[in-house]
Amino acid sequence: MTEINSFKKGLKDGLPICIGYFSVAFAFGIFATENGLTVFQATILSLTNLTSAGQLAAVPIITGGGSLAELALSQIVINSRYSLMSVSLSQKFSPDVKLKDKLYISYANTDEIFAVSISQKGEIGKKYMLGLMIPPMVGWTTGTLAGALAGNILPAMVTAALGLAIYGMFIAIVVPVAKKEKATALCVFISVVLSCVFRYVPLLNKVPSGFTVIICAVVSAGILALVAPVKADEEVTENE
Repeated sequence: MTEINSFKKGLKDGLPICIGYFSVAFAFGIFATENGLTVFQATILSLTNLTSAGQLAAVPIITGGGSLAELALSQIVINSRYSLMSVSLSQKFSPDVKLKDKLYISYANTDEIFAVSISQKGEIGKKYMLGLMIPPMVGWTTGTLAGALAGNILPAMVTAALGLAIYGMFIAIVVPVAKKEKATALCVFISVVLSCVFRYVPLLNKVPSGFTVIICAVVSAGILALVAPVKADEEVTENE
């Protein structure tokens, strides 16, 4: 089997991800500072984490004085998909990828990096993975820094408008899939309904936002797992 282990090829493949991450991270930087984080805190958050959904959920918990347990649980639920992606990706690694290499690779195994690496023909080595990881890491961190700084410089009206971009990103991710798959659309609908219930129903609107995200995600996913489970033969077809 052919082995792909070129650091330069990794950098080249990671550049488009870097560009995309910069724009999204810019919006996150504005969102973070608008919600109470300092420029330094927002930048460190992105430097040590590469999870847009996780970071977006973490900010209101942090600034709202949520507990560490609430923060940890929300991240486990939101980012649980990465564990499955890591198991799948580990099957593509060449023998030169040792445990210590897998540890730093896991730090940057985002959806986009996973998609690019898993689509390679043949086994992939640690040099390629390192090259693939660096551009997105740089784009995400510098984008957050730029957005956080812009949030303190640009007029409030402009930063408020730009802050909506982070939500636009999630809409752009969810809507195309929901249009193609009824199950996904139903899952989104259930999540929206539950979110509205927790927002407007007395007593329930006292539940911290972090736990609200967890409950909505788990309940909607659980319902869809029962109503529209993915059959084994469909999973095999998708993997092929």
